[in-house]
Amino acid sequence: MKRKNKKKQRKKFVKYNSNFPVALIGLSALILFSSILVFSPSIALSKKSNKFSEEFLKTSTKTKKEILIEKPKRNLSEINSLGITELLLAEETNGSKIIINGEEKVIPAPTDKNITYMQILQNPNDLDLNLKYAQQQGKMGNYKQTIATLERLGMLYPDNVEIRLYLLSVLVQADSPDKALTIIGEIKGSEDLTPDDLQTVQELEEEIKSRKGPKLWNFYADIGLGAIQSNNVNSVSRTKLQSSSDELIAFGSPRHDRTYSESLGLTATRSIGESSSFMINLSASDSAQVTETTDDFESYGLTLSFDTSIGNQSLSPYYMLSKTDYQDDATSFSMMAGIGGFFSLNDQNAFSYGYSYSDSKNNQNSTDDTARETNSIGHGVTLGHDFTFDEIISSSIGLGYSISEAEVGTNDFETYDFSLRVNFAYPWAYISVGRALSFNDYMHIDTSINSNRIRSDYTDTYDLMVTKALGDLIPFLDRSKSIFLNVAYEKVFSEANIINYDYEAESLSFSLSKSFHLNK
Repeated sequence: MKRKNKKKQRKKFVKYNSNFPVALIGLSALILFSSILVFSPSIALSKKSNKFSEEFLKTSTKTKKEILIEKPKRNLSEINSLGITELLLAEETNGSKIIINGEEKVIPAPTDKNITYMQILQNPNDLDLNLKYAQQQGKMGNYKQTIATLERLGMLYPDNVEIRLYLLSVLVQADSPDKALTIIGEIKGSEDLTPDDLQTVQELEEEIKSRKGPKLWNFYADIGLGAIQSNNVNSVSRTKLQSSSDELIAFGSPRHDRTYSESLGLTATRSIGESSSFMINLSASDSAQVTETTDDFESYGLTLSFDTSIGNQSLSPYYMLSKTDYQDDATSFSMMAGIGGFFSLNDQNAFSYGYSYSDSKNNQNSTDDTARETNSIGHGVTLGHDFTFDEIISSSIGLGYSISEAEVGTNDFETYDFSLRVNFAYPWAYISVGRALSFNDYMHIDTSINSNRIRSDYTDTYDLMVTKALGDLIPFLDRSKSIFLNVAYEKVFSEANIINYDYEAESLSFSLSKSFHLNK
């Protein structure tokens, strides 16, 4: 139910709201500029590390290490608050060579025909095929598969130092210091390593250790811009009718509308011991519609969480505060506290679970005199299962139950949720397809709508999401491929025993996001 503000108050709010996107964009630009300054030492270190790689190429008398990926223009990784690592592409070599058991092998220059992961599964011992696959994956920025392929070859040829040198160069570019130090230890124990190569590896080891110095805190920033086009933003019923005090009246027509949003997040993390960490997150967002401007809002949030491990269990208790300022509705405040858990049975199966408690309140005033009616206390539990088919395909299933007890009983309800999602982590894009069912059972009759029925409804939602680096499409705008373009389509079917909530809606959204590690 909409609660109108006074005209004078609305004008004041609109003026304030219109300045928020400008301020947010200005702050985002400041973050971008600041991150460049913070990154400068890291860039210098990366160049120095790559210098070692170049010297490695020059000083090796055995193979000239042509297998090593050439020096990239930049070598940075950025980790966002959700733990996603964004890696930069390495430059491609043109027909590199490596010696395996005394036989010279050539890594072919890249061709238009890509090698598939299925080909690798069918030919795991084909050296030429695997080397070319590793090179192609590196070119596409998929260091995970490049490293996995080289690690597998290292097990097939445990005495070959050239493969380990190739792996070391990729780990340095991927900014994976722990693995790089492990490989360096293995290389230093090789009898085939020349004195010059040993010296260069030792220098590289010192460089990595100097960069690996522990930080008390790590700071991150996340910036997002988005737009959503909806064909039924006001959730008009299929019949364009609604029930009011047992009478059917006109509902109006579905409204096509466009919503623009901006978001900014600042995150601080601190490691505690070997298996625990503490996180603080501050967030701000703005949402503005073109037509239905009464639904415009600004929101602010604070999240505190603690991640730890007990046995094979990963546990994450958290505490969240949020404030939402609506243009025409009462300001809302909410608190949520809970705990999430996660554990793996094996490489393919993982399970998650969680509990949450919430307390939501609305700012009652003379204009919004019914706001308090929707104040509520909530409880929720979730169960989930993740299954990994291979390096590309994975799936997740989720179950949930929640109950909301409001100050006025007509707003009490229970919700049962079921979700299924299939993910495809292709080198060229991340694709996710999902379906979600949500069943809502209200506990009391709302006589202002229908005096004979207790509301019961469910929503069936289908969605398709595609994520891709902007640099793949427009290289000069995102040379590091660290800005991500997200495109999503959603279709909602709502079925209800009261005509008001029987509707269909669909939307198409676009968004851009970038994460910064501010003190890397």
